[in-house]
This record gives sequence, C-alpha cells and structure tokens, in this order.
Amino acid sequence: MPEKSPKSAASSAGSRRRDHPEDVFPLVLTSATQELFGCCADEDVTGESPYKLLKKDDIIQDIKRRAAVSDFSPVKQIVLDYPDDEILLVFDRDFTYGQSFYLVLTPEAKDRILNPPEAEIPEVVECEVNKTPEPKQWISLGSELEIDEESFKETREKLWYKFSRMRRKFGAPVCFFDRNTADVRDGYLECASYQDSRFSIKQMRRDCGMQAVPTLQSSSAQTQWRHQRNMFTQYKPRELIEEDIENVLQSESLKNFCNSVTFSVLQALQQEEIMNVFFDDWKALEASPEADNWSGKVSEGMMLYQAFTDQTYTKDRRISCINWHPTIYGVIAVALTEKKEEWFNESTTFDARPSLIVFFCFSDPFNPQLLLECPDDIFAFEFCPSDPNIIVGGCMNGQVVLWDISAHIMLLQGTQTSVKKVSVDTETFDLGDNKGNKTPVVRYCAVSAVDSSHKARITDVQWLPPTFEVTRMGNPVENKYNTSVQVVTCSPDCAILFWDVRLPRLLSQYSSDGKAIVDQKTQMTPYSVPDTFKHLDRTWKPLFRVSLPKINTSGEYAPLRFNFEYYSDNGDTERKADENDDHSEIIPGYSQLRIPSAKTHRALEDVNTKLYIGTEDGEIVYTDWKLDKDNSGRVHSAKPLHCYSVHHWSVNTVQRSPFYKDIILTTGGWNFAIWKEGVMDGPIILSPSSEQVCTVGCWSLSRPAVFFIGKDDGRIDVWDLLEKTSEPARVHAHITNAKITSIKPWSASPKQHFLAVTDDLGMVRVFEIPKTLYMPSRNESASVKKYFELEENRLSDYLKRDELWARQKKEADDLNRKMEPNKPVKSLQETEDINMNEYSDFLKLEENILKGISLWTATADTQYP
Repeated sequence: MPEKSPKSAASSAGSRRRDHPEDVFPLVLTSATQELFGCCADEDVTGESPYKLLKKDDIIQDIKRRAAVSDFSPVKQIVLDYPDDEILLVFDRDFTYGQSFYLVLTPEAKDRILNPPEAEIPEVVECEVNKTPEPKQWISLGSELEIDEESFKETREKLWYKFSRMRRKFGAPVCFFDRNTADVRDGYLECASYQDSRFSIKQMRRDCGMQAVPTLQSSSAQTQWRHQRNMFTQYKPRELIEEDIENVLQSESLKNFCNSVTFSVLQALQQEEIMNVFFDDWKALEASPEADNWSGKVSEGMMLYQAFTDQTYTKDRRISCINWHPTIYGVIAVALTEKKEEWFNESTTFDARPSLIVFFCFSDPFNPQLLLECPDDIFAFEFCPSDPNIIVGGCMNGQVVLWDISAHIMLLQGTQTSVKKVSVDTETFDLGDNKGNKTPVVRYCAVSAVDSSHKARITDVQWLPPTFEVTRMGNPVENKYNTSVQVVTCSPDCAILFWDVRLPRLLSQYSSDGKAIVDQKTQMTPYSVPDTFKHLDRTWKPLFRVSLPKINTSGEYAPLRFNFEYYSDNGDTERKADENDDHSEIIPGYSQLRIPSAKTHRALEDVNTKLYIGTEDGEIVYTDWKLDKDNSGRVHSAKPLHCYSVHHWSVNTVQRSPFYKDIILTTGGWNFAIWKEGVMDGPIILSPSSEQVCTVGCWSLSRPAVFFIGKDDGRIDVWDLLEKTSEPARVHAHITNAKITSIKPWSASPKQHFLAVTDDLGMVRVFEIPKTLYMPSRNESASVKKYFELEENRLSDYLKRDELWARQKKEADDLNRKMEPNKPVKSLQETEDINMNEYSDFLKLEENILKGISLWTATADTQYP
C-alpha cells in the first residue's frame, strides 16, 4: 500500500497539469502552513515580491509529521526526487494557474524564474544626421501688407450692459421653485439680436477669379428692355350673352357630341369605381434601398396589423411583460398586473382577480387561446430556449414559477379547434366567464419556497444558454446535455439568484434506490398539472446568491434589469458530439434530468461571467457573478467593477445588440445610453434629455443601426444611426394614449417583420414594420461598427482633454496663489469699524435722496455713528 502513494500523487499531479506548465504545480496553502513556512500572503510574499525559497528537508519533515493533512502531500514524490536543497514557492495573486500558490518542480525553471534572461539590445547604427539649414535673411516683397489687411482688428468700442434689481429685494429671502418661462412676461432675460436699419455696410470689393471666355454677344428683337420692373397681368374671362348660350344649348352639334361620348364617360366612371385607388405603386415595384443604392422609401410609418384585448381578463389591467412564442406563428403571451393606483386604493373594495398570463393568436384575435394561472402578479417571464413548452416567471411576492404547456401545443397551432378535445378540466379553476368561453387554464407545475425566494418583486428573469451551466461558486462548466437547465432572476432586494430546475442529487439517489421514476410527460394529475417539475414544488431553492455591495459607500445596489453575454460554443459542439455519441443522441426530459457530480464537470475558460445591471436609482453596474473565498473560507460576492449614474431614475431596459455581443442599450428616466463592454470610461453614446420619460427600448432584429424607444406619452421613437445621430429618424406619435410598458420585435419571415406594443390600459397592438426599417443597406454592419469605434475614440479623447484641462487649471491656481503677496489679516475691531462707516454712508445717501424728492421726515432719535 505505501508503494502506491507516489503513483497516485504523480497521477493526480499529471491530471492537474493540463491547465498549467509541466514544471509548476498549483497548491492551496492554509493559513497554518503559511505561518509555519513564513510565506503568509500579502505579508511575507506580495505581488511585487512573490518568491520564497523553502528548505527541502522542512517540506519532508512536514509531510512526515502531518501525513495526508499536509498541503505538500500531493507532491511528495516530486519533492523527494528534487536534486537541490531549496525549492522555489511562488505567490500567485492573479490565480494564473487556478490557485494562490504554485511550486516550481525543476531547478531549470527556478533559475529561469529567479534570473530571467536579459533582453537583447539591438545594435544602434549610426546614421548621418542632416543638419538643419540656416535661415536666410528676410527680404520684404510687400506680402506682409496683404496679411495685415486680412487680419481681424477690433475697431469699435465694446457694448456695455447694465443689469439692476429693485432695492426692496435686497436682503430678502429667496425661495426657488419651478415655473414655465412662457407663463410670465419677465420670466427670463433675453438679449435677442436684431437688424438695425440705421446701420449698413456697403461692400466695396469682392475677391473673385477670372477666366478667359469667348466673347458674349446679345441681341434682341421687337422689344427694348431698358430696365427691370415688377409687373402683373390680370385676366377676365369673356362670357357669352344669354342669347348665345341658349343657341349653343339648342344646337344639334352639342347633342350629337354628348350622345357619342356618354358611353365612354360611363365606362370610365365604372372603372374608377372598381379599381383600388389606394394601391401602392412603389410597393408593387419591389423597390428596396439596397438596389443600386436607391434612397427612396417604400413606407415611412408602421402600419397597424392586429390588436388584442379582452374585457374579461385585460380590462383595467397593466401589461408588465410580453413575449412572442419562439416557434408558433402569430402567438403572443402577455403578463397582466394590477395598476399601482389600485394597489394602494383603500377606499374601494378589494377585487380578488386572478393573476394570469394570457395567450393571443392572429387567427382568433377576439378570444384568448390559453391562460396560465399564477400565484401572484407576474412582472417578467420567458420561454425556455431549449423547450418552448417550458415557461419561467417571476412573481410580485418574490417566488419563481414554472409552467409546462406541452398538452396545449395543438390548440395554439390551430390544429385543434375544439377545447373539449383537450384533456384539461377547465372548470377546476373558476376565472369569471371561463365557463362560457371555454378558455383552457394551465396551473403552474412548481413554485419556489417562500423563505428561499426574493424578498421583493422579481423584475427580470432569464434562462442561461444551453451551452454551459454554473456551479455553486458561479464557475461556468460544460453543459452535458446541451439543454437550458438554469435560470437567473433579480429583484430590488439587492440580490441576483441562480436557480437549477433539475432534480437534486440526494433525491436522485433516493429515487434510484427505490422505485423507478415514471415518465411525467404522459402521467397527469387529477387537476391537469404536469409532473415535470413536481420535485421542485414548494421546496425549490436557489443554487447560489450574488449580492451587489456598493463600491465606495455602505449598502447595496437594487437591481431591476440585467444582461449577460450569450455564450455560444459552436466550435466545440461538434467535437463533443463525436466523442460522446450516446449523450448527443438521447437527451432525457426535464423530469429525468439530474444534477451531475462536481467531479464530472469540465471547466470552460472562455465564458464571460460579467454582466450589466440597471438599478432603481438609475445606475448601470458592471460586476462579476463568480463568488470568492476570503482568508477565513467564507464565500462572498466581489464588489462591482464599475458603476455609472447616467439615468435619472429607474432603469427599465438593459439589452444587448443581436449583432454585436459587446454593445448594450439601456433606457431610464429621460434618456438612453449605448455602452461598449470593455470601455470602462462610461457610455460611448448618451442621448440628450427628452421631454417625455423613456419607458422601454429594444434593438431591431434585422438592422444593426436601428432601435426603438417607447415613451411615457404613448409614442415610439425610431433611431437610425446611419441616418441621424442627434435625433430620432422617425417619430410615431399617438401609438396609444397611455404609457408604453413593453415592446418586442419579431421576424415572421424575411419579408414580414412585426413590433408588438403594450400599454398601461391592457391593450396589445401589433404593427408591421416597413421595409426601410428591416431591410439592411449595403455594408450596414461594418458602417455601424466603425461608428461605434469612432465614438469610443471620441470618448477617450474627451476624457484625456478633460484631465489635461483640470491639471492645467490646478497648476495655474497654484501659481497664482504663490505669486499673490501675503495680505495682512484684519482684526475684528477693524472689520467692524469699516462696516459701520459703510452703513453711515448709506444712511446719509438715503437722507439726501429722500430730501430731494420731499419725502424726508426728520426724527429726534436719528443718530449717525
């Protein structure tokens, strides 16, 4: 048995060398080991001096004394075979090889690290230096006179403006308040420019160029136009007398003409009636902006395609979130919530209306197709990218909910017209008029435990992509089945939670020892609730929690929206499919997925774990979701990397561009901003403040330069960065009379694009996007990318100039402070005497003025100091 330990240590060391060089070995040293060998982190060894030479005999004695408890036990055989007496230990602050220390295993590597080779100095070749020619003597040829004439010289006196105020307002308390300058006449002072008729400048000479041209000859006939003048001519029609009119009407020629053209006129009128006078000729020509760079526009505005509303479920309700079905044409789902004024309205009776997610369809816009029952109002929900039948939502009370609509797909697709064919007991849940219209109701499969959920409403929820998953420490690892199994949620309770929908390991072991699990896709409960996530119902707990401590002050950020980079492992997918054919062919359902062991995880190094977060205070926070361990072994979230306050209040949109993975759009308050990941100096584009609040924003799915901004007054601003950058390219006003709560684009086909818009009144409107807004122009992607790069350079130059100006101003202030003589400090008595003298002069001046206008009344107690 003792002979196998070196082999196991070597094999374990060999297995760990996949991610580091052969001549080093990462180690984890406890605080006791660090004190024993004198290599405490950030004390004995630092980032500037990370090297420590350890005695070989001391390491061997520690291994003998503590055996397997020793931190050097994995490299026992390597230490015994080491030829020198001292082994180099390096403090790795940046965790280059995954741990805080690593041991150098060979003397050659030790010499290379301690004595790095000097860089070769290139030989300098002496070149002949060209001497600057000496300047010649200046000989004036008269050009300085022309330069002096062209130079600007101030010849008139400057204007003086005098501003005064009434004396009774001196020393009066000031109270500031907001008012409109247009309401009062003297609300603001304006010195507008105007043209003075008494002053004129006559142009004496103008610089012009001359060119030799043929001789111009002019000739005229019949008229001699000596000088130009303004003239007009007025015409008066010549009218027939009544006798002539009567003769014309009774003439045979007019009757014959009318009889001959009557048939043609009637035929023309009939053709005018039956033809489509609103036919769009430009659209019939199939003209596009990319054809020969033609700049004509087929249609300027968005046309209303469909509208959805329902008096039973959506009346007087607010739509908080909207999503198109990923695979079924024309199916859209909306989440309904109560309005804020109804939450706090205590005067009215409480109406316990159910919380629902309603499905609408183009084929039947007047009736909802499906209802999802919710334990509380839903503020965010999303379809699973791996299985559109699975839906996750976040409730107002902080719980996370899961639905499975597999049994109702035929109904949504339109292949099942009768609701009676659906194996669902719709009368189980009494939702008002549900018995009359027979709308199916789907109950949620699972809901998270109350004590483990958020403490406030969930404002955003997203699925992790199927290309990876995360461990309890937030480290990204390979997703074995290439299926989305984890969910991320955020809430104003200052937390971001990661959830896993698979069966926990302990439950899976119990189920394997006991009875076999039945396929939940076919088994249904009496209440028509699928057993897909039965193992999570009421017991679902988050995988780990990410807190958001503030950078410079105490407290935490309150997130409302977040967004992370969508990782796609395209290059490695084919390789995994070839190596693991059994896994790529058979993918079990969600009810049979199990959380794998941590030993089988393969770490992914190229996954970006950073995410952008929008807070309720208008801040954009850039942080990492990975968890760290401190010296005591406690797990905690690292502080955010950066925080910017660019929005006036709550951030309602944080969306990444579908064309550039490092471009992010955020909206909140009265403006929007565009960010570039990696640029830590602020947004590369910041819009000016608008008159209306920006409630939502989204990118176009087909044009990189286009994005949509919804406003508080019910309008939508369409921005096209290739057309205008300072204002919207198009403004679609009167989309709705209420606040726009959500907008979501959808590409139905290459020639049909829609934009769904919801408002605060429970109305869903679907607009057809015109061709100019979804058809990209030639080289549009490269042009927009170049524009973002120019904006990034502009931001960098501005910050450099700002820093230079601040430094120059500080230096100038310091120089002026040094040049000023030391002023003598006046005593308190001297200051009081000066003030009394000024007050005495003021009283005398007041007396003289009042005497001059006969308003002075002498008093006996009038005294002057």
